[in-house]
Amino acid sequence: MKRNRRRLMMFTLVAAGATALSVAPAAAAPPFSSAEVSPASVAQGETFTVTEQIYNPQDFTVTFAKAALYSTPRALTDIADLVSCTGTTSDCFVYGSSFRAPVGDLPAGESRTVTFTLRAKADVDPGTVTLQTQFAGDNYAFDTLGGPDLTITGTPRTADIGVAVKASARGSQITYTITATNTGPGDATGVRLSATYPSGLNYGGSATCARVGTTRQVTCDIAALPSGTSRTVSFSANTGLLTLGQLTTTVTRQASTPTDPQAANDTASATCNALTGLLVHC
Repeated sequence: MKRNRRRLMMFTLVAAGATALSVAPAAAAPPFSSAEVSPASVAQGETFTVTEQIYNPQDFTVTFAKAALYSTPRALTDIADLVSCTGTTSDCFVYGSSFRAPVGDLPAGESRTVTFTLRAKADVDPGTVTLQTQFAGDNYAFDTLGGPDLTITGTPRTADIGVAVKASARGSQITYTITATNTGPGDATGVRLSATYPSGLNYGGSATCARVGTTRQVTCDIAALPSGTSRTVSFSANTGLLTLGQLTTTVTRQASTPTDPQAANDTASATCNALTGLLVHC
């Protein structure tokens, strides 16, 4: 009787364990295409990225697999331009109203991830579209699936102003030529450039800039600088009889509207060497 009870208890434990194992949830397969967009709101002329994943749930290899990206109700190719893409086996391309990223043959159960970098067209009408994704191949194509929304606003929120300066010497006079370039995406206004020249130099004058009081600082104002354009301003400084050695002048973007997103190109310098007060090399 005791042996039968032991056998019954062991059978019950084994059965319970088998039941617990059988009800463990299986991992859900990813969708055959999906995407994320960053940022979800951009201005005309600004860039954004779309990261798309495709997955092959079939039991065969999909040949020449491609991640396709659309939008609705307006075609994505009408509102944005392709800048670049990564995670591909060859160049991305436009196909009809979609951008496509080739990833090679995709075996059963495998996935690939690509990233599109796109730029909203400068003249696109503001509004919101829904991105759509598709996994397409030469021997099989999946349904198009809805993705995240993308909103395009009418006013660019940034304008990147880059600064460069060159110096040239003639006798005791040094001329500083400053170039401000707006790489966009927005048009810039109220651009102010500030230059500081070294001791040993005297302000020589300018038609486009002004000295700040009796300091060694010069400011140059540019009222408007459209995206994709450059503007040049200049001023001069003179050496003295006792001016010797290295002379470095630094120019900095002091102000501009809208926000400048890139600080690395806001400052530039030019260096000259004075052998005597009348002999200067730049």
